[in-house]
Amino acid sequence: MKFYDREYELQELKRIRQLAFADHSHLTVVTGRRRIGKTSLIMKSVEQTPTVYLFVSRRNEAALCVEFVKQISSALGVYLPGTVVSFADLFRTLLELATTRSFNLVIDEFQEFFNCLVLNKLTLAKVKL
Repeated sequence: MKFYDREYELQELKRIRQLAFADHSHLTVVTGRRRIGKTSLIMKSVEQTPTVYLFVSRRNEAALCVEFVKQISSALGVYLPGTVVSFADLFRTLLELATTRSFNLVIDEFQEFFNCLVLNKLTLAKVKL
């Protein structure tokens, strides 16, 4: 994808990343209308730096965790045991990894976490019936 007039945004994301890697973590939220290149902008800004990219699709929590563990292992070159089966386990693991290395964590469609949790509760309710 070609970038037009995104130099300021790329510089700002680079500045924030440098602060985070040098000092302590920073949360950066990128918002905007659909289909305007938010993900492309973010991925361009993290080129050449360790990055875990997680796309939250409408699947159940356990299935997403299995997929995310593979992505984290691949992106950071680490082995993660198959014991990560919940979002709580996943984020605990990411926080532990962050104590020994610097990396970007990109969560695309973050709002879908809520839908996954609702789906998980509905599935559990059906099982109990």
